Amino acid sequence: MTRPEVPDDYLTGYARILADVCGSGRRLTREELESLRAQGERAAEAGHGLRTLVRRHLSQTRASSPALAAAGLDRVLAVVEQAVDAFAEGHERAQRLAMRQEEAGRREFVDDLLYGRSDLGRLAERAERYGLLLSGSHAVAVAEGGRPVDDTHPATRQVETALVTRFGERRILVATKEGRLVCVAPGDQDEVLSFFAKQAYAATGGGRVAIGRPHPGAGGVVHSYEEALNALDLAERLELPEPVLRAVDLLVYPVLTRDRQAMADLVRDTLGPLRAARGGAQPLLDTLTVYFDAGCTAAEAARRLSLSVRAFTYRLERIHKLTGADPADPVHRYTLQTAVIGARLLGWPERDL
Repeated sequence: MTRPEVPDDYLTGYARILADVCGSGRRLTREELESLRAQGERAAEAGHGLRTLVRRHLSQTRASSPALAAAGLDRVLAVVEQAVDAFAEGHERAQRLAMRQEEAGRREFVDDLLYGRSDLGRLAERAERYGLLLSGSHAVAVAEGGRPVDDTHPATRQVETALVTRFGERRILVATKEGRLVCVAPGDQDEVLSFFAKQAYAATGGGRVAIGRPHPGAGGVVHSYEEALNALDLAERLELPEPVLRAVDLLVYPVLTRDRQAMADLVRDTLGPLRAARGGAQPLLDTLTVYFDAGCTAAEAARRLSLSVRAFTYRLERIHKLTGADPADPVHRYTLQTAVIGARLLGWPERDL
């Protein structure tokens, strides 16, 4: 690709400034410096690179060198340094402004994409600029660590670089939202989100990643994003140990809590009597949680709680006596396990239902 020629307009007045300042021995005036900065800004806005512009200034200096000989080399170099520095300052100022505007535009797009707040037709047009085709289906992965991240965080750059290196131009968007890393990928490219999960887990120092299901259209991105967020919330409330969670594997939990009042009634009626135990309901609720997590194997559950099997069995008997439900009975076990899940989701017994 041929670089655009740099018009002489961006060197207007430079030769005059050289001659005048070198001849008088003075420093550049504030007006002259600001004029050079303004030219640098205009050149940047027109898309001209700083390297080419500096070279043109040096060429102009060389062309003017016979008339500047009397000033001496040191004086000429000092003036050139001042002038080029002012020009470069203006160029860099324009570049920083353009970058801030680009970042603001990208941030606005990400917000609109994940919240679905923009006109869908306009959103689809903007999405193409960032490599997404919203006519297809997309899935969203969300990663959170111990500390919030933003677009300039090293973890963000590390993950994005790894994805680009591995998959190239695959219509992938990596961004941040509310301190979390977010990846949007085509719904039929699960390997992208799996790789993102691996990289994000490492970059965030062992954070947790949730992957939403693929859904079609611009609204599908919002849906998948919300599924991933809900999965992270469930993982925290249920204290799930898995570092990578998939919304499709957690669908039972939204079903269980869809009728919140019915779940609250189940928790209160089934587990409420545990409040009468010495030490309150929490120790016995933890006993049931570990028992179910251990596959209803008393020996393994006792080991996880650092109890003897006899002491653990006594706790199960105590639960049976208080609630009337026997954890060893298959029918009672299902009711108890559902109630335990509901208690964890609803924050009982810390929170009254």
